[in-house]
Amino acid sequence: MEETIDIKAINEKIERESAFIDLLTMEINKVIVGQKHMVERLLIGLLGKGHILLEGVPGLAKTLVINTLSQAVQGSFSRIQFTPDLLPADVVGTMIYNMKENDFSIRKGPIFANFVLADEINRAPAKVQSALLEAMQEKQVTIGDTTFILDKPFLVMATQNPVEQEGTYPLPEAQVDRFMLKTVISYPKMDEEQLIMRANLKGDFEKVNPVISVEQILRAQEAVKDVYMDEKIEKYILDIIFATRYPEKYKLADLTPLISFGASPRGSINLANAAKCYAFIKRRGYVVPEDVRAVVHDVLRHRIGITYEAEAENITSEDIINKIVNEIEVP
Repeated sequence: MEETIDIKAINEKIERESAFIDLLTMEINKVIVGQKHMVERLLIGLLGKGHILLEGVPGLAKTLVINTLSQAVQGSFSRIQFTPDLLPADVVGTMIYNMKENDFSIRKGPIFANFVLADEINRAPAKVQSALLEAMQEKQVTIGDTTFILDKPFLVMATQNPVEQEGTYPLPEAQVDRFMLKTVISYPKMDEEQLIMRANLKGDFEKVNPVISVEQILRAQEAVKDVYMDEKIEKYILDIIFATRYPEKYKLADLTPLISFGASPRGSINLANAAKCYAFIKRRGYVVPEDVRAVVHDVLRHRIGITYEAEAENITSEDIINKIVNEIEVP
């Protein structure tokens, strides 16, 4: 009996704490037409203290959406355009010699912001990518011999263009694994694109107002931890993750030759975390299997390695996730 009372209390608390979600979404939708999936995933990343890798062709409002979010949250925003000649110092900052004082002073780079857009992250060499990744994983930056803790919230949204392969440096698996979600965005629907076209031709975009404070976001990040997750749901998440590693144990032996490696423990942590964030966005104090299914593709599509055999048969990690999710019993 205690359990039910408990859930009721959690539910009420989450409903109170998540009241700003509708406000924030309304504010973002003043500028962003459609792209509901992308906006939702961005909020999951923000609430789950994670980072997002967005894949989509140019012109799908990737920069615009994170800029709009930073305006609505009263946070600082910076954009780093990754190019082959970029240096780590261009991202994190550097020591500059000050002749007047005969000493070095530190000049901070664009990474020191609440919202960082790493545009076309696969255009810069590994050295630069890894400079960004210390900041993402440790939430800190070292310049010279001084270490700075980054402001909270800290969200990196990296984009990559799936079309071009020339002059790009693909992210190694170990680095891709640090992104909580990898979201693939597609073209808008025709009626949405008509609205986009009209708004752009008129040039009268509504002004985005700051509707919530950074403190509210930090409170919400803590509240997400209170979202109740039943042991059955935990087991469901672990079944999905383990099916990517040992498909034969889950009556999915036909997947064994297609998977070169399964999801790491980061996969299960992030899947549980993203499901909680999704429940929070839906203003619910407990996780249901639908929450897990809603985020499973974004959490796992970059964590499953596919073999040459799978590539030859045109099978993607998406297809593998679909098979696993359809086979695993839902609690």
